Amino acid sequence: MAAQETVDHKYVYDFSEGNKDLKDLLGGKGANLAEMTNLGLPVPPGFTITTEACQAYLATGREPDGLAGQIEAHLESLERAMGKRLGDPQDPLLVSVRSGAKFSMPGMMETVLNVGLNDQSVVGLCAQAGQNDRFAWDSYRRLIQMFGKTVCEVPGEEFEHALDEIKNAKGTHNDLDLDADDLRGLVDAYKKIFLKHTGREFPQQPREQLDLAIRAVFESWNAERAVLYRRQERIPADLGTAVNVVTMVFGNLGPDSGTGVAFTRDPASGAQGIYGDYLANAQGEDVVAGIRNTVPLNELERLDKKSYDELLGYMARLEEHYKDLCDIEFTIERGKLWMLQTRVGKRTAAAAFVIAGQLVDEGLIDLDEALHRVNGAQLAQLMFPRFQLDHEFEAVAKGIGASPGAASGKVVFTSARAVELAAEGESVILVRRETNPDDLNGMIAAKGILTSRGGKTSHAAVVARGMGKTCVSGADEIEVNVPAKRFVVAGQTVNEGDVVSIDGTTGKVYLGEVPVMPSEVVQYFEGSLDAEHVDNALVRAVHRIMTHADGRRRLAVRTNADTGADAARARRFGAEGIGLCRTEHMFLGDRRELVERLILARDADERETALEALLPLQRADFVEIFREMDGLPVTVRLIDPPLHEFLPPLEQLAVNVAVAQERGEDVAKEEALLAAVRRMHEENPMLGLRGVRLGLVIPGLFAMQVRAIVEAAVECAQRGGDPKPEIMVPLVGAVQELETVRAEAEKIIEEVTREKAVEVLIGTMIEVPRAALTAGQIAEAAEFFSFGTNDLTQMGWGFSRDDVEGAFFWRYLELGIFGISPFESIDRDGVGRLVRIASEEGRAARPGLKLGVCGEHGGDPDSVHFFHEVGLDYVSCSPFRVPVARLEAGRAVVETGGSDSR
Repeated sequence: MAAQETVDHKYVYDFSEGNKDLKDLLGGKGANLAEMTNLGLPVPPGFTITTEACQAYLATGREPDGLAGQIEAHLESLERAMGKRLGDPQDPLLVSVRSGAKFSMPGMMETVLNVGLNDQSVVGLCAQAGQNDRFAWDSYRRLIQMFGKTVCEVPGEEFEHALDEIKNAKGTHNDLDLDADDLRGLVDAYKKIFLKHTGREFPQQPREQLDLAIRAVFESWNAERAVLYRRQERIPADLGTAVNVVTMVFGNLGPDSGTGVAFTRDPASGAQGIYGDYLANAQGEDVVAGIRNTVPLNELERLDKKSYDELLGYMARLEEHYKDLCDIEFTIERGKLWMLQTRVGKRTAAAAFVIAGQLVDEGLIDLDEALHRVNGAQLAQLMFPRFQLDHEFEAVAKGIGASPGAASGKVVFTSARAVELAAEGESVILVRRETNPDDLNGMIAAKGILTSRGGKTSHAAVVARGMGKTCVSGADEIEVNVPAKRFVVAGQTVNEGDVVSIDGTTGKVYLGEVPVMPSEVVQYFEGSLDAEHVDNALVRAVHRIMTHADGRRRLAVRTNADTGADAARARRFGAEGIGLCRTEHMFLGDRRELVERLILARDADERETALEALLPLQRADFVEIFREMDGLPVTVRLIDPPLHEFLPPLEQLAVNVAVAQERGEDVAKEEALLAAVRRMHEENPMLGLRGVRLGLVIPGLFAMQVRAIVEAAVECAQRGGDPKPEIMVPLVGAVQELETVRAEAEKIIEEVTREKAVEVLIGTMIEVPRAALTAGQIAEAAEFFSFGTNDLTQMGWGFSRDDVEGAFFWRYLELGIFGISPFESIDRDGVGRLVRIASEEGRAARPGLKLGVCGEHGGDPDSVHFFHEVGLDYVSCSPFRVPVARLEAGRAVVETGGSDSR
């Protein structure tokens, strides 16, 4: 937002002025508060300060012109509506100040409750609450604690220590056992902590509290944990957060008050029912933080049936209105139900598929919308293994299955230790009493999260579900001792570094490592589960949505496979051919010596002998692959080995020869080998003698491979098969290279197919930037292009993939230079532009040119959408990612408003 915004620019909206479609401006929380207000639901009055105001503040370091006056006007309007003034000593209006970005970022930004309390208004609040001294002083201590930590960066643990000291002196572990005098003393202790760390008394002016809290929420957009979460969830950094100023309603007024979180369906499984947590005599942060263990939502029916029935009615109304699972926060103040927030709820991958199918059945959405609501990342999660349990494994504890999955790892008790061990390649389980936003680094690094407190709506549960991490929360049988780095359960002590296993579906905790087995979804894709007849809601939902995706997608999906076994598995997963068969992988292991002899051959006879030995081995490989992929295209890339992968290491060979010479051994053969390796040694083998260059330098190499491919295809055809070979020439940078190889290949094809006709296509891999920029010329000699986006990314960026990811990518991600590694998701502006140019110019020269991609990007969800947009014919990826690519190819059509053109 420009700094010179005019003063009449609207920065503040009353809840009655917005709606759910204004998330860009009002953030998700503000837009949904406005929507609930418009629906007539009981929402505490308030107003929203826009994301534009935040953007302007962050750009200039000061509030934009006009904002202060608009806040004052809306505050006065709120005071008139409520019949009380902010912080009035006799009858104070109190407000909460809450963040709310366009995309949900649970716990990552700041909230301050009870703004307006001071030494005078706390007395007025006591009178307002019916002489409830305890409630008033509890509210005041919460304000000082939250304000101090959030606005003034007072260490939160100091407040916690003071609270623990008073509870210990009282001989209790429960906050509710503290009376008004205890809490009055706690307020004094908190004020001293505040003064010690800030050098000033706790602010007594209500408007100053409000203004400082608003600025703190703005600034929390760039807090370390918020930046880290945005990076993890790929949320743009320039959106900013809105700020919601809401009239306080109190769930901590006594046993007839409380607070809770509800889901209209189970966010873990998708099952229909009543799901959520409730906590009597508490404020909202107590539920989310997991400080006290909640009761199931259906307990509210017994405690307060009127509020329970009202809540169920609002839940049904919201789900029908939003046509999706809704996550709802509510407070009951002395029997009066207030709706504090709703949003489309975060859910596990399994729940996403199940709920999408349910909503189709209920007529709320169609199959296109169901396909839009799931994604490839969720499908990949569903394909992870699950625990294989038998009598040998007994759970030592059971909590709440907050986020599904099977995770085993070494126990750690701090985020720092989780990050440290994960960086060393260890699998870790982060164990805490409850997590808080400062634990985000450790949660990202861990395989799973285990807490002894909290429920399905605690911080640990919500964040873990969003990240697809396994989580068990509320395992209260576990006594966690963070300072001692251990926990005790069932009479056993588990120390840091010991291995545990957690099941995020059942909530069970096991000591030691539990073996895993394939998930039901993988079993379905492999054909061992019949989706039409199995009693499994998830498998049925996956089958239904995948069938629709296949019917909608334009892109074909092939696989990268080098063996018959890989080809067979990929075909079961839905692959429609092979987009990349790497022939150099066929020469590793026992065959490596033959390739070494070929490369180091001193004359034509030695070279011919090596080629004759390789030919039948290659032919047999291709027969197996063509048989498994019968009737489907198989793109075989001619050998493309960086020479260092097949030659003896120069340094080691030189040492061996020197040692043998010192011993007086006969090393004539080894010396000859050393001379040859030195002759062919390259400083940068990835840019050296490989691909088409190797085929042109070593006579007969490509010819042998072409003959093996075509002879294998003829053999399969003679047995009644339908082989569809495609020969791909790698690393072409000039059309003349391809023309030379093609001329030799066509002679061999003509010779081998005289007795049995087999169509053989010849094309090239576009992986050199020059090839992309001269694609119009190269297309004259190529019947297809396959984009090798791994090498195209390396050469386009000047990165060596093997070196740079660990060397400095972390810093590039940290600085925001990368949102994600360009090797993981295609760089649309640079490498993607090369793909687009080559596609357009190639098809202009040869209208029927077939276009595909065979780099790792072929299985990346975001990249699949780009390849659909560019107009490629197919993507190719590893077998395991074939279902993901199929799903995303269907979603690409739906999300661009296209129709099935397959």
